[in-house]
Amino acid sequence: MTTKDDATRISQMLQENQAAIGADWLAQLEALAVRGTSASREQLRNHTQQFLAAFSAATRAGELDNIDHRSWDEVRDLLGEISSTRAKSGSTPSETATFVFSLKQALFARLRAVFAAEPEALATASWTINTLLDKLGLYTIEVFQKTKDLIIVRQQQELLELSTPVVKLWNGILALPLIGTLDSARTQVVMENILQKIVDTGAMIAIIDITGVPTVDTLVAQHLMKTIAAARLMGADCIISGIRPQIAQTIVHLGVNLEDVMTKATLADAFLVALERTGTALIAKQAA
Repeated sequence: MTTKDDATRISQMLQENQAAIGADWLAQLEALAVRGTSASREQLRNHTQQFLAAFSAATRAGELDNIDHRSWDEVRDLLGEISSTRAKSGSTPSETATFVFSLKQALFARLRAVFAAEPEALATASWTINTLLDKLGLYTIEVFQKTKDLIIVRQQQELLELSTPVVKLWNGILALPLIGTLDSARTQVVMENILQKIVDTGAMIAIIDITGVPTVDTLVAQHLMKTIAAARLMGADCIISGIRPQIAQTIVHLGVNLEDVMTKATLADAFLVALERTGTALIAKQAA
């Protein structure tokens, strides 16, 4: 446990040597950042200056054992911003944590000078600084990982939306080509997309093409039926196309009831049926 006197001396050391500590720390970071550009080096310089100023100010409260104390709010906010920025720019967790951990060497060099004649005080101060920076370094990793998780979730959502396009084939006719596995999360996106498109276009027919769905099991069939039921509630009828022989056998084997749902082998066949239901006919143009 750090005494009040120890905390005061550490804080005083930081304030009196802030410029020198910052220069040593920046030099070490620039040596490590071999891949950095001039822009990133300028950003690094700004980050070190901001962090060291906030770090020095936080130590004045004497709460060196608890980074959750309100005196560390500015430091945590700054580290959170730095970690999030690095997570979005493609840095690794170790590179992000190194930003904090590399400060140890510059601080220890000053501690040895200040407490040169007091070995016990030097040991206590060194342990305090070491523990404090370890906590702050771990905090950067936590924020970094949370930011990465949010990025992954957003990318997954974007991929789901891209993999479930709703296409307008004709006036009043929509098509939803499905490719890949249809799970609960994707079904929700499918349902939201097709219902929104029905509202936007006033479509009467929605063709759900499952040519690209590798397998149809009970769960996939249930998801399809939910989507069809939701579309019907919006006033649109559904046609399922892309029923291959293997899928037809699987559906029969599973006992899935599709009697009240129009099914076709190909998207072209389903499109012709949809045209008939909307009162549209295709006429082949004869050669002159």
